[in-house]
Amino acid sequence: MARSATKPPRRQVVQAAAARLRDIILAREPGAQIGSLNEVAELLDVGIVTVQQAARVLEHEGLLDVRRGPGGGYYGTRPDEAALERAFAAYLRVHGLGYRDSHRLLSLLDCDIMPAAARCADENLRKALRTLLERIDGCDTVAARVEFETDMRDLLLKMVDWPLVELVCRVTRKLYSQPSVPPLFPGKEGVDNWRGARRRILEAILKRDEGLAEFEAGRYRQALLARLRELAEAGPPPGS
Repeated sequence: MARSATKPPRRQVVQAAAARLRDIILAREPGAQIGSLNEVAELLDVGIVTVQQAARVLEHEGLLDVRRGPGGGYYGTRPDEAALERAFAAYLRVHGLGYRDSHRLLSLLDCDIMPAAARCADENLRKALRTLLERIDGCDTVAARVEFETDMRDLLLKMVDWPLVELVCRVTRKLYSQPSVPPLFPGKEGVDNWRGARRRILEAILKRDEGLAEFEAGRYRQALLARLRELAEAGPPPGS
């Protein structure tokens, strides 16, 4: 007598149903009705309890809106960007990531963003980058340099149009806005080095020299990492 097939664990059944439902939602326009509880159970060929459990997974992901009453049912949605930011920021803080980690990550991403920006042909964005470059000599305070860095990265992200990278950058850079941390480029020499490095990168982008932009971004990152090692050897700053 043949042995009956072993049923997959309950968790796998729910995950599989959630995966199929996720694909259905993403294949339709946001706000489209997927069906009633019974209709979705029939669509997925699973029981009602499985649908309910899978629905909770997708509600948590921001992909499903379960409405009750007249006109109710399951409706596909899209995650709210602000909710994604909050969740990602919470994840970073739970794992103890601070301003040093944020600089490491942002400088690593810049090594891809900056060469890609050199390929941008949008003249309005390139004009905005030239205007930004003209500001660099006036960045005499830490606050001005942080503002410059923020504006620079926002503009470069528009030039490359990478939504996921933009989300990561936006959340990560909030970690280095902590007060009472040592400046990364202290003194006149440090500020001059920062100005020179940023100027070389932006000029390479404006020349559409992708290789030079990649080289200068990597060069800046190595200087940044060296400074972060110095700070680490000097002891942890408050709130890090």
